[in-house]
Amino acid sequence: MATRRAVIDIGTNSVKLLVAEVNGTDVEPLHEEAEQTRLGRGFYETHELQPDAIKATAQAVKTFKRTAGQLGARDIRAFATSAARDAKNRADLVQAVQAASGLTIEIISGEQEAEWAFRGVTSNPELARQPLLLLDVGGGSTEFILGQGEHKHFRQSFPLGAVRLMETIPHSDPPRPAELAATRVWLRQFLAQQVLPQLELALARERSQGTLLLVGTGGSASVLAGMETGLRKFDRHKIEDTHLAVARIRHWVDRLWSLPLAVRREIPGLPGKRADVMLPGAAIYEAVIEKLRFPELRVTTRGLRFAALMD
Repeated sequence: MATRRAVIDIGTNSVKLLVAEVNGTDVEPLHEEAEQTRLGRGFYETHELQPDAIKATAQAVKTFKRTAGQLGARDIRAFATSAARDAKNRADLVQAVQAASGLTIEIISGEQEAEWAFRGVTSNPELARQPLLLLDVGGGSTEFILGQGEHKHFRQSFPLGAVRLMETIPHSDPPRPAELAATRVWLRQFLAQQVLPQLELALARERSQGTLLLVGTGGSASVLAGMETGLRKFDRHKIEDTHLAVARIRHWVDRLWSLPLAVRREIPGLPGKRADVMLPGAAIYEAVIEKLRFPELRVTTRGLRFAALMD
């Protein structure tokens, strides 16, 4: 029997709500909403969450809990990811959310985040049948998961995210060509030094068995699909049908990095509040698809929130 449930995902860049009818591994979304609170703003120098970001995040959780209740959700679950788990003062966030909404948030590990992302994506029977490398680019971390169906052969979370990278290599308005060049060099070095030494053997072994699909989930992947299809409003089915070849991802990186913020905000498919953080987000996907030599990126809207509802 289906149960109406809700999950609130507290990320480094935004807070997201998903309300759905859940029956085992069948998740039918009813309502989705996001509020950018930029919890990771100013975080990476001190590893302390800023009071205004904590306050905005707690208020968003409160609002989303009320919305979920109005939509008839019987169970409401809240969890937090990269910025919260890395923060020295994570208890301040937990207390603020508890005081504002009455919810106790779970701060999940990088391994749990990767596990949920893969389980959520493979709740799509089509994707469960294929060997794939799942890439979940968040605000503060990126999860690489290699496997097929219920079998995972590699799973790890890396300290690489769109907000984290934006604060590591700030960009001007409009961005300068040298800033894009520096971002690309930094990403190539990170992948070569941090990711490939751990992923390369498993990746080669999986490729020797046949065709491997690169799948992207999370906000940056959905925005790439939204821009590619010119979406004026969220359309899950159009996003799920999107495949971006290497040349198209490179096109979007070059275009985004050539425009001032005000012009980027007018691009169909790119939410105005994400127009800054999408620059490093798109660059991460470009770096991975080129470095790991994939022909295209398949985008899915499924991911850790789906798994959190099923769990």
